[in-house]
Amino acid sequence: MKSLYWRISLVFTLVMMVVGFTYILITTIASKNYFLETTQKLNASVAEYLVKEAPPFKNGEVNEEALGVIMHSMMAVNPSIEVFLLDPDGEILSFVVLDSKVKLKRVDINPVKEFIETRGAKFILGDDPRANGYQTIFSATSVIEDGKLLGYVYITLASEKFEEVAAGLLGSYWLKLTLESFLVTMVVALLIGFILTALLTKNLREIVKTVSKFKDGDLQVRIPEMKTNSELSLLASTFNNMADNILHNMDELKKVDSLRRELIANVSHDLRNPLAVINGYVETMMIKGDQITESEREQYLKIISDSSDRLTKLVADLFELSKLESGQMQLKLEPFRIQELLFDACLKFELLAKAKKIDLIADISPSLPVVEADLYLLDRVIQNLIDNAVKYAPENGKITLKAFYCETTYKVCVSIKNTGSGIPQKDLDLLFERYYMVDRDKKGIEGSGLGLAIVKKILEVHNSNIQVFSDSSTFTEFVFELDPMQAN
Repeated sequence: MKSLYWRISLVFTLVMMVVGFTYILITTIASKNYFLETTQKLNASVAEYLVKEAPPFKNGEVNEEALGVIMHSMMAVNPSIEVFLLDPDGEILSFVVLDSKVKLKRVDINPVKEFIETRGAKFILGDDPRANGYQTIFSATSVIEDGKLLGYVYITLASEKFEEVAAGLLGSYWLKLTLESFLVTMVVALLIGFILTALLTKNLREIVKTVSKFKDGDLQVRIPEMKTNSELSLLASTFNNMADNILHNMDELKKVDSLRRELIANVSHDLRNPLAVINGYVETMMIKGDQITESEREQYLKIISDSSDRLTKLVADLFELSKLESGQMQLKLEPFRIQELLFDACLKFELLAKAKKIDLIADISPSLPVVEADLYLLDRVIQNLIDNAVKYAPENGKITLKAFYCETTYKVCVSIKNTGSGIPQKDLDLLFERYYMVDRDKKGIEGSGLGLAIVKKILEVHNSNIQVFSDSSTFTEFVFELDPMQAN
């Protein structure tokens, strides 16, 4: 009974039984009323006929002899009738009744008057003198003598014996109707109902079966597509989409977990190196004490300071990248001229470039449109890219910083290109991953491996992307675009 199919079938069965019994009850009542109305209309003139054949009053008094005639004639022919003689107010003056006790002393005269006025054309029930509060069919007529209303002849058409016979026949009728009609109809209706319920719940059973498999670990199972537009079809589509999203989220969680493991390993490695250097030289200074010379002391302190700076930069980069990836970085958008930011960045790296004998060339259009961005973050992008170019450009190399308005994309385009050995094609797709560094162990190349990952995230929050181009032998170029500020 836990199955929806059987619960629906049981409810359907109960509903059908209630409907069936209600139908029988309504049919029985309607049949009874039909019979009573028919009987009343057929016998509507019985009272008038009785008055003509045997006047119930003689000289204003009740004619007992006439009532006797009625007893022996009409009731012998039709034992279902019972005759009552009423005064003008409805009080029972006399009656002719077989095997029955009269309990009422008067009957309601209004139905009698209405029956006489309509001449029996209307179905009307009147008081049954045999039972208080019970009504029955009747025939009635007024008795007038010398223009004076003496009373009424009131004939009930369903005697007590008639009621007993009718009750017995009604029980037989119920039994016959139940056995022959109701049972057959119920069986056929239930069979049809069970079949329809099975067809209607087929898709639901398929959904339950699929969900159960998914719960048990079969994550690839899906509900077959339904061609209807029903609620079950929507449920199936929703479940399939939910299952796809769960699998996608599981894959993303696996990637995040893998990234987390890689992050822990890389952070441990990168933090361990400068900490080990700092700790080593501090211990050396403590052990040697006054034995180290002033020049050695300055050298050791310089190494400790550089390692501390490297450690500080690594932690800062990690914190900034984490904020960018978690969406906690709040942009402070403001309009500015990007050429000023680019010229300023060139001045910052001019001395560092000259130290490596690198030509730093700025080819910046003076008529660039105003852009709207976070000034601090965009400055970080440009500095990271120029710093990266200075690190990898060889001595006597060249770095070209270009900025121009692209007529095809309608955006401000920024390019930072450096000469050198370039980047292998196999490394281009991995270049913006955190901790990924080309020639990581190359002498003189230091960094956290987070600079380009930070650049990519900053540009993504500005709805922009960065591209890298290299021929793997002579140059490397980074390019990104920004939308110009829309004029109000």
